[in-house]
Amino acid sequence: MDPIAKFIELLDRARKTPGIHDATGMTLATADAQGRPSARVVLLKGVDANGLVFYTNTKSRKGREIAAQPQVSLSFWWPQLESQVRFEGRAVRVSDGEADAYFATRPRDSQIGAWASAQSEPLGSREELEQRFAELSRKYPAKAPRPPHWTGYRVAPLAIEFWWNRPGRLHLRELYTRNEPGGPWSMTLLNP
Repeated sequence: MDPIAKFIELLDRARKTPGIHDATGMTLATADAQGRPSARVVLLKGVDANGLVFYTNTKSRKGREIAAQPQVSLSFWWPQLESQVRFEGRAVRVSDGEADAYFATRPRDSQIGAWASAQSEPLGSREELEQRFAELSRKYPAKAPRPPHWTGYRVAPLAIEFWWNRPGRLHLRELYTRNEPGGPWSMTLLNP
């Protein structure tokens, strides 16, 4: 089975499982130009045969790190399903049209927030942020356009690992790899 299709089936199960608040929460790991890693949770906003998509401010720490080193890792952990899926691949910006289309679906407050927040930069006070938000709310009384520094990234995986909990810590691990995006997958079982 194609590992992306396998992941989509597991994601669908996670979305339907009681107790999983947001099945699309995934840990994004990046590294800066010196190789120092950082990780944070972002939301999956699309998945298909071409990869997984998330959106962010390109001036944020993760945006700067992706610009310096586009190789990233994504990880999903669903304790209720006793499973984890890990992806490795290159993050590439989505087209402006795709970013515009997604941004237009966001709630207005989220659109204004994308303009108001200088994500990852020091903030003098909470009031400063709230004041910028209020000013931009007046500037954009209806929907706001997408800021030029806000876009999506598609991660085209070259490696996908599925992990399932098993008794006696004899976990099941399947590693799918390919040499290039769109290429054929090969699967290897890994020792737990």
